[in-house]
Amino acid sequence: MIRTVFPAVLAAPMLAVSLFSAVPASADERDSRIIVTGEGEAAVSPDMAILTIAVVREAETARDALDANSQAMTAVIDAMKEDGIEARDLQTGGLSINPRYVYPNEKNDEKTPRIVGYEVGNTLTVRIRDLEKVGAVLDRSVTLGVNQGGGLSFTNDDPSEAITEARKRAVRDALDKANTLAEAAGVKLGDIVEISEQMHQRPPMPYAGKAVRMQASAEAVPVEAGENTYQVQVNVTFELDR
Repeated sequence: MIRTVFPAVLAAPMLAVSLFSAVPASADERDSRIIVTGEGEAAVSPDMAILTIAVVREAETARDALDANSQAMTAVIDAMKEDGIEARDLQTGGLSINPRYVYPNEKNDEKTPRIVGYEVGNTLTVRIRDLEKVGAVLDRSVTLGVNQGGGLSFTNDDPSEAITEARKRAVRDALDKANTLAEAAGVKLGDIVEISEQMHQRPPMPYAGKAVRMQASAEAVPVEAGENTYQVQVNVTFELDR
């Protein structure tokens, strides 16, 4: 019988723990098991970029700073929509309004901190589904007023195929290890009694074969998409065939 425990499902590990604690394995049963760890990974080219940008404006009053910021950010959003970015892929990440102070020091006559203006920041997260537009979107954003941010990452809209392949490779690796250990020990493998997994994603590593360099204009920002690697680790417990 195979009992599979997936950490992504919160209730399943709790149930598994309660079952094993209710019926603990005997010493003989524990001695007649092999536990191995298998590892597998699969790489895939990203198909989506996530860009975080911000507009920051300063003025003597909060009202003027907010108006200037809103005007610039509206121009940025409108331009992105013109470039084919859908409304569902545009999300405001935060809006901040902060006073700016001048503080007393040996170079001024200030007695206490005094507000001399206000700074307004507006952050926008953009999902770009056409990677060939990334450089042009960055260029145009800066031209229209973006002056902070620049966080850029590449991901996959649906990485399930790569993750499935990584799982298969991890299980095959575990089986190979278990068979090697059993053969070396002069025993035979029995049934699998438990499987658990952990999944990781390595950051993209650019390489020449999958480089995406934007050439929308002479001044386009060069961007390398690289590839995403998904890693799966499985722990497999085998009974030994007596």
